[in-house]
Amino acid sequence: MRVLVIEDDKSVAEFVRTGLIELGHTVDVVHDGRDGLFQATCESYDAIIVDMMLPSVDGLAILNALRASKIGTPMLVLSAKSKVKDRVEGLRAGADDYLVKPFAFEELVARLEVIVTRGGARDERVTTLAAHDLEMDLLARTVTRSGSEIELHATEFKLLEYLLRHKGNVVTRTMILENVWDYNFDPQTNIIDVHISRLRQKIDRGHDKPVITTVRGAGYKIPADG
Repeated sequence: MRVLVIEDDKSVAEFVRTGLIELGHTVDVVHDGRDGLFQATCESYDAIIVDMMLPSVDGLAILNALRASKIGTPMLVLSAKSKVKDRVEGLRAGADDYLVKPFAFEELVARLEVIVTRGGARDERVTTLAAHDLEMDLLARTVTRSGSEIELHATEFKLLEYLLRHKGNVVTRTMILENVWDYNFDPQTNIIDVHISRLRQKIDRGHDKPVITTVRGAGYKIPADG
């Protein structure tokens, strides 16, 4: 699952980001409301966690703007504003759920899973990614090829998910490092090549057609017709 967290409290944002990454999810974090709104409209996410009190553009404005733009991404409000009128206002603006701070991480995850499952039916969001005879189920977090399940580690799953989301396009090593590892490594490091090699061994074993192709001097690509 790919999640956008729009939260100006950096300690809370890091707490949520770390917890979700440990569960194998991909997480982007933005601390400013205007930047968060831009990110939410330019990228595709399975869920958005948004605070109500944000600099530049507040959470309520983000909810209204996204729903007005017909963006149906499931959204969970995470806010210290606990009055009934605040919760009602957030839900009426388009939030799928509202969780008051302080909160238990387990509850946040449970609520997130519920709205993603429910939201999939509402806006017919794609919950699977595929290439050739390989299929990734983003909710069950499983990968199969020709019907046989392939066991992937969390990083391998994130790497394959990123490549599948950009099917048909070349993704550079720098893009992969920034979006899969969330760190800025030296682009000359061989960490990408090592993980791509291991991933290929798992998903291509016993099959004639490779899923991931190497674009010499540029990066990697899953062909659009793959």
